Amino acid sequence: MATNSPAAGTGGWRLAGTRSLYLRSARAQAIEWYPWGEEAFARARELNRPILLDIGASWCHWCHVMDEGTYSDDEVARILAQQFVAVKVDRDENPEVDRRYQRQVNALTGEGGWPLTAFLTPSGEAFFGGTYFPAQDGLGRPGFRRVLNEVGRLWRDEPGQIRENTQALANALSHEQPGTGRTEAPTTERFLEDVRRAALTSYDPLHGGFGVAPKFPHPTAVAFLLWDAFANGAEASAARARETLRRMADGGVYDQVGGGFHRYSVDEGWHVPHFEKMSVDNAALLSVYADASRQLDEPSFRSVVAGIAGWVRGTLEQPAGGFGASQDADNAPGDDGGYFTWSRPELKAALEPDELRLVARVFGVGSEGRMPHDPERNVLFRLMDVPEAASILSVDPAEAARTFDRSVEKLRAARARRPTPAVDPATYANLNGAFVRAFVAASVGLEAPELLASARRAADRFLSTGFAPERGVAHRVADGGATGYGHLEDQAEMAWGLTELAGATLEPRYLTAATELYALIDRHFRVDGMPLRDLAPDLYDGPELGPVAEPSFPVEDMPHLSPNAATALGLVRLAALTGDARWRTQARAVIVGARPRLERAGLYGAGLALAAGVEAMEPVRVVVEGTGEDAAALYSAARRAWHPNLWVFRGTPPAPFSVPEELAAAASAGGAARALVCWGTHCAPPITDPARLVAAIRRPAAPPATG
Repeated sequence: MATNSPAAGTGGWRLAGTRSLYLRSARAQAIEWYPWGEEAFARARELNRPILLDIGASWCHWCHVMDEGTYSDDEVARILAQQFVAVKVDRDENPEVDRRYQRQVNALTGEGGWPLTAFLTPSGEAFFGGTYFPAQDGLGRPGFRRVLNEVGRLWRDEPGQIRENTQALANALSHEQPGTGRTEAPTTERFLEDVRRAALTSYDPLHGGFGVAPKFPHPTAVAFLLWDAFANGAEASAARARETLRRMADGGVYDQVGGGFHRYSVDEGWHVPHFEKMSVDNAALLSVYADASRQLDEPSFRSVVAGIAGWVRGTLEQPAGGFGASQDADNAPGDDGGYFTWSRPELKAALEPDELRLVARVFGVGSEGRMPHDPERNVLFRLMDVPEAASILSVDPAEAARTFDRSVEKLRAARARRPTPAVDPATYANLNGAFVRAFVAASVGLEAPELLASARRAADRFLSTGFAPERGVAHRVADGGATGYGHLEDQAEMAWGLTELAGATLEPRYLTAATELYALIDRHFRVDGMPLRDLAPDLYDGPELGPVAEPSFPVEDMPHLSPNAATALGLVRLAALTGDARWRTQARAVIVGARPRLERAGLYGAGLALAAGVEAMEPVRVVVEGTGEDAAALYSAARRAWHPNLWVFRGTPPAPFSVPEELAAAASAGGAARALVCWGTHCAPPITDPARLVAAIRRPAAPPATG
């Protein structure tokens, strides 16, 4: 066992050599931190001490606040050294640890999020916890000094209370396991209706989005509403999806200067965000805005797609390929969004007077975007559009548009001279799989081949350094190799991303890797009659400590697409791309296994509801024949159209890609430019008019047979 010594250093020296940016940032603290692993638990057993578990991430503002204040407090460090074994975990590096202790602490206290603070027995059972604690009483929360002393006293003097807490927690969690409630799943129709009702009733009619502050984007719920609008002609769903996306794009939660979305809004109107920018959010939002720009014919959404993609490529994309995990909210200790916000003097220094007048109007400077802790600083959000501001200022609209674009470029250049919040370059499979899928969709909507190239580089990096058919895809790839096998979310997101990339490039190697991953999911993550589990016991290579050895079944969107839903959706897409019915059968098994667990999930069941809805529809496959401008116009029209399960090919695709026999036979006849369209196995007569082709693709179901 390693020991602390003058040669090794003091405090967090054990964290210095870890891969995690978050853990390394604590290496200079006086606290004797251990990384997650057997050494810490063995030390706790040896000393008969409880474990303090801190789970956070490099992007987390309140994690920084707790590190800079609470964990830098000498008295906190002294108490921890005398009474506890302290363990620090990066939630991005170890999502399996975070998932289980979030569940335990929430069951104990009703709290969750980051930083997650949990107190464990030496065997890993949580018996108390919370989130952020200041060093001393304040902010309406008990001070950590007092909490530590009380937990230490409880451990020494009332072991019976500890046992009662752990047993009560075990009993509470046992009732949440799949199979402990209903034995019959709700019908698909009832399940879809329940999710639809939850989305519509939780919708905020004043500001768009769902629920109250703090308000998260919920892109999966928006994607479900887009499907509902398409499949069922639900105008209410279309209107709510459109308004939610529009209000978020106009809000301060969207970076109006640099592109990309912040984590969430602290107010209901999307004005003031929590400033961290995360891959998980931006990948999901890039996908849903790309779909909405085509389905709803919203040109403004194309600008958002370009803005997200531009920020991701400029900030997160790695030279070796792939995308980093996040950008921090802060650029210095004690900061809170300073890089992203503006004072009037800063705006005045960057802009000419006419530019400042226009920008102040459009971006609502001095209104709802003022920072609560410093009203002199403003989050920029779109209070009005440029033509409206031009009318108020009696400026020509065309000239105002040019002035506004020039002003934003100046603000971007001025901001680039500020100290920049750190970027976590860690390249994770689940995040990169989601980005591969999103970049493929964005490349179609924007007709931007450079975005497809970024998706290809990300996929190639994982396939070359972090993939093997018998092990699946690794959680993380880095210069030193790949680590972390056996996570469902990595297999699910990467397999779906590879499926979309295969359909866009018609390269069989991407399709082969996707099918190998889906076969691996079926072999290693499936439990008969239940949802897919999050870890494969025979593939997982991390330490099985505490509850990590216990099965967990991730079916709810949190609020992003759950791994079960991602698996089902990717399988439905793969079935349509290959014509192989076994993948659709596997998708149905995932949906049926997960659905009983989501009976009361409401909005958080939107991902699986989306999968169930898309699976119930026949896919649309289009082959564009011929050459020249007419064929190019048909191909472009088909790609601009939107359907929840659409594949478009320029000519008959090669094996192992597949189209219905009727379509393949017609295509082989050759001839003038035309489009051949099939819904499932039912095919329409050739179409030569681009407008008719778009109308055919946007039909929710196959037309009735004629003749």
